[in-house]
Amino acid sequence: MSHRSAELFLQAQEFLAGGVSRNTLLRQPHPLYVASGNGCRVVDVDGVERIDFANNMASLIHGHAHPAIVEAVTAQVKRGTAFTMATEVEIAYARHLCGRSANFDKLRFVNSGTEAVMAALKAARAFTGRAGLAKTEGAYHGAYDYAEVSQAPGPQNWGAPDRPASVPLAVGTPEGVLHDVVVLPFNDPEAATAALNEHRDEIACVLLDLMPHRLGLVRADDSYVQALREWTMENGALLVFDEVITFRTEVGGMQARYEASPDLTAMGKMIGGGLPVGALAGRDEVMKVFSVQGGAPPRLPHSGTFSANPLTMAAGLAAMQLFDADATARLNRLGDVARSKIKEAISVAAVPASVTGTGSMFRIHLRSTPPRDYRSLFPSPAEAEALRLFIDGLYDAGVVMIYSGAGALSTPMGEAEVDALAEAVLTSLRTVKTRLPGSGSGAAT
Repeated sequence: MSHRSAELFLQAQEFLAGGVSRNTLLRQPHPLYVASGNGCRVVDVDGVERIDFANNMASLIHGHAHPAIVEAVTAQVKRGTAFTMATEVEIAYARHLCGRSANFDKLRFVNSGTEAVMAALKAARAFTGRAGLAKTEGAYHGAYDYAEVSQAPGPQNWGAPDRPASVPLAVGTPEGVLHDVVVLPFNDPEAATAALNEHRDEIACVLLDLMPHRLGLVRADDSYVQALREWTMENGALLVFDEVITFRTEVGGMQARYEASPDLTAMGKMIGGGLPVGALAGRDEVMKVFSVQGGAPPRLPHSGTFSANPLTMAAGLAAMQLFDADATARLNRLGDVARSKIKEAISVAAVPASVTGTGSMFRIHLRSTPPRDYRSLFPSPAEAEALRLFIDGLYDAGVVMIYSGAGALSTPMGEAEVDALAEAVLTSLRTVKTRLPGSGSGAAT
């Protein structure tokens, strides 16, 4: 137990609902409170230093307090933080992001990945005149009623494998929301297409994360993505990629690894340089729904007090200029090394575990067979408790990880940090080994 963190959590519970403003920070018996971060390391309020493989849920591509980003933000703070006027840096940053992908004709900035997805869905509705949405079972797309449908179903309500049910996440979700969302099985082109065909005149867009975190960081098959692309084109719907997490995978996002191109792309996290951000990019024809044309009001009125605020624009532009092709390739190679060394640790520990992911992200699973989709990832109570203890063990060994066992690299890292990660994984796996069914015969995958 962290003495100072425990004290702070008691204070927080007096004023913050649940003691925090985002539940992903909650740990037993209390969250840890950070004092500072620099590069790839953070120090908590009790003075304990850890290597940060969480990077604020994969949003910090250059770690903490990168000098170039600090300089850019400091300079902008002196000029002002927000205006009811446009700023030149917004244009410069939009030009830079559009230059990273041939799929980005035009772009709009917002304040979070959630807002980017919201804007994408509204743009698809405005463009097609339809209300329906299709999304993959279990995939996370932010805190928006429609995007939350079937984010966390269970065996008691998730329906048939080839026709997943539309299940609410929050109590009180309107029935109309559930009616307008078609839930698709992941990486099953035939079943997904069949489900879509039952609603072909209702669907405005298909929303897809190419490597969904909550499905285990499993890559979408080429055939699956191509099937969705073909269906949307044949049926007057749009294909929307959620690259809020995966945009770090290549200069132009993970979509650069596929032949199929989206109509719209939602971005966030790392493109803010450590500050809150979201962006929606896409084909000029679709993005025109935001524009005033011929004096008529836009098909999609859209605003936001802090959208494209110059602090975020300055930080994001500095961060993404640094994350060029060479930096992307180097971090992806380090990701390959990390996954390889995690596999070695699993083998040495002789536990039923596996690792998934690609590029600069990975996720460790406490089962020998990697998940294929949300249902094969769904943990038993024993597995969930073992994972909690595993993450606690990593923290105790000096490593910060995402609650799910996922991790994201940052550019200040090198093989020394990856070696420390592998050692921490080995230590923590040995601690939870007796709690895992089949331990002693597990093999790395």
